Amino acid sequence: MTPSESNTLVSHSVGEEDSHDVLPHFQGGLTVCNQSSWQGSLRAAIRSSDEILRWVGIEPPETELKNSSHFSPFATREFLSRVMKGDRNDPLLLQVLPVAEEETANSGLLDPVGDGPAEILPGLLHKYEGRVLLVATGACAIHCRYCFRQHYPYSGLPKSTSEWIPALKRIQEDSSIREVILSGGDPLMLVDEKLAWLVRELDAIPHLRRLRIHTRLPVMIPQRVCPSLLEWLSSTRLSSWMVLHINHANEIDRDVSGAVDRLKKTGCQLLNQSVLLRGVNDSVEALVSLSESLVDLGIVPYYLHQLDPVQGASHFEVPVEQGRDLVSKMRARLPGYAVPRYVAEIAGESHKSLLL
Repeated sequence: MTPSESNTLVSHSVGEEDSHDVLPHFQGGLTVCNQSSWQGSLRAAIRSSDEILRWVGIEPPETELKNSSHFSPFATREFLSRVMKGDRNDPLLLQVLPVAEEETANSGLLDPVGDGPAEILPGLLHKYEGRVLLVATGACAIHCRYCFRQHYPYSGLPKSTSEWIPALKRIQEDSSIREVILSGGDPLMLVDEKLAWLVRELDAIPHLRRLRIHTRLPVMIPQRVCPSLLEWLSSTRLSSWMVLHINHANEIDRDVSGAVDRLKKTGCQLLNQSVLLRGVNDSVEALVSLSESLVDLGIVPYYLHQLDPVQGASHFEVPVEQGRDLVSKMRARLPGYAVPRYVAEIAGESHKSLLL
């Protein structure tokens, strides 16, 4: 790399000793977030099946549940506070509570969407024309039991800003790339100092036009949408898009609405993607309620995903024909802008596949 390239890519580098940490103190010119808020919420998150059940007022059974060795339970108290107390079938609880079926549902894949073949450098995936995806971190504020990346080899991701330089250089060298997608895990688990550095480096690549961020943090921990996040998000020249992941209207409370309002003031476009899940949102009433709640907040219902065939999650699967029927009935009850596209991601395909 030439000195001029180095200046472009690492001119705002974060200290190597803490850049990989999702919870260090903030430094530099960014407005400091209150560490007792979103970071404290992560430390206080619930980390076992029994604890999750007790938190929502259910006595844990002696059998049935498990704590997965490779994908342990993890949910924030903010999210669990929206669960109906005492309801074992609550649609939010079902998303985070491990069940015995995860051990017996072995028909799925470890890499159901083809991330492995699409990885051109550690953490850099190039699946679709004109855009690349950076798997920014393996950390997340919730372990969704249907997560398609629960088996992803996160240990191979870059751990410091300097280790991201090859990926940034590859983006810089390919003028066909117009959009960068930050994913994970959840990219907003990184501290704002590191995210601001990364966005500045992307900002300096002339052919980039758009920045997309896929996240559940504004829902899991609404206080994550703090001044330092809003500062770097509003400062980029790139057209910014944030894709939230909300599966049920009950995930949205007053705090989430407030976080959404703060994000909208930055000019960031807000979309939502959901996964069609048995027992969670596989009814017309649930899907219509979700779409209406989203559009009332100014969030566009973007995708309704067919469940990715990840190993251990087949108990969530809804047949495609049932999904098509649900979306058809949504169209009869909602304006067109409130009906998400029903899609599936098929490994190796150059785009999402429309199912209806």
